[in-house]
Amino acid sequence: MTAISISRVHLDGLSTLADIGRRTFEQTFASGNNPEDFSAYLSRAFSHEQLSLELSNPGSRFYFAETANGVAGYLKVNHGSAQTETVEGKTLEIERIYVDTEMQGTGVGKALFQFALEEARAIGADAVWLGVWEANPKAIEFYSRQGFTAFGEHSFAIGNDLQRDILMRRELRDWDGIES
Repeated sequence: MTAISISRVHLDGLSTLADIGRRTFEQTFASGNNPEDFSAYLSRAFSHEQLSLELSNPGSRFYFAETANGVAGYLKVNHGSAQTETVEGKTLEIERIYVDTEMQGTGVGKALFQFALEEARAIGADAVWLGVWEANPKAIEFYSRQGFTAFGEHSFAIGNDLQRDILMRRELRDWDGIES
């Protein structure tokens, strides 16, 4: 198993965050989107200005997953008013969890996911929730195996393309961790 360390991202990690964010989002979603809309989205969503705003939000936290080869993925969690939707109960949102394709299958994604659960417990959350693109069956299957169930949906725009995310939630009581 690959040795993985997880560390919080601060403003001095902004360039690395922009690089891993852009790269992993492109690896995951480029083939299913209009190239012009997608390029414009990447430029806006992963600009230093946008990421600086997100890093400065006290309700949001970013974390890098690092291996001997460097940053392999990252996680963004939100709590309180930083969450992208109003969800019942005391919850933690996993807004982003991405792993470089070369590192998928090495345990990096599971380590980030487990870390998010620990963060939720640390803030006293009752549940964790996330949005997953309806056209990403691999992710939907993974979260379903982890005990997440669909509870709603929201729209996500990539340029002029309005896409649907399925909102999924997992209660934290009586739960020990990750299913394989």
